[in-house]
Amino acid sequence: MEQSLSPGLYIVATPIGNLGDITLRAVEMLRSASAVACEDTRVTGKLMHHLGLKKRLIRYDDHASENDRERLLSLMVEEPVALVSDAGTPLISDPGYRLVRLARERGIAVTSLPGPSAAVVGMTLSGLPNDRFLFAGFLPNKAKAREEALAELGAVKATLIFYETAPRLDAALSAIDSVLPRREVAVARELTKRFEECRSGTPSELSAHYAAHPPKGEIVLMIGPPSDELPENVDIDALLLAELAEAKPSQAAARVAKATGKDRKELYARAMELK
Repeated sequence: MEQSLSPGLYIVATPIGNLGDITLRAVEMLRSASAVACEDTRVTGKLMHHLGLKKRLIRYDDHASENDRERLLSLMVEEPVALVSDAGTPLISDPGYRLVRLARERGIAVTSLPGPSAAVVGMTLSGLPNDRFLFAGFLPNKAKAREEALAELGAVKATLIFYETAPRLDAALSAIDSVLPRREVAVARELTKRFEECRSGTPSELSAHYAAHPPKGEIVLMIGPPSDELPENVDIDALLLAELAEAKPSQAAARVAKATGKDRKELYARAMELK
């Protein structure tokens, strides 16, 4: 028997792979909702069929217009409306935040039901430091923008988490190898499914592996934080001199800073002395 729900917006996390991961509360919420807003009605329709539910499905994705949002907002003033993504927790790298913002501004009740998230599952599998992590969505498509994003985020003292697709993985690993070559990287794919995998190593090691074993499925790509500790035998002057053989002092300092986590200004001053 369906429970009576108050009007409003209900954010419902759905499985990222294994359908058994849906929560009991999520099932009850979907059963009681008057309508379900979703990215792709075909994907959500399969989940509804699996759960034995028949609900009004309303498409709401990146291409949703202002009119689409207004129709949903008007509906949730009168009835309970569930918001789901194709997989995982809504609003994580999807457009749902605009709907939530407007609902809150208009005094519409918003309730969020916790559940699966690929970023969190990948983080727990990776073995990388998890006391601080930064989720940064998808890396840019263009090579220059991708490297600039990695250079900017690489200074953050936290594990970096990105979503990636199989066809773009090689380009992403190549960019990491260029910008953050000594970082530990983890690739988690097919999460919660039969062929789940989490593999770690240097960017070049992982690039070589996936060149020989082309990946499939959605990917969580993680990069370990910069290390504050260097091996005792690391010679900063030697690193700077090696870079100065083919680069300007500013470039040499930047490269050594990325590799060691040392202050770039101090390295530049030392590079000028060595030059």
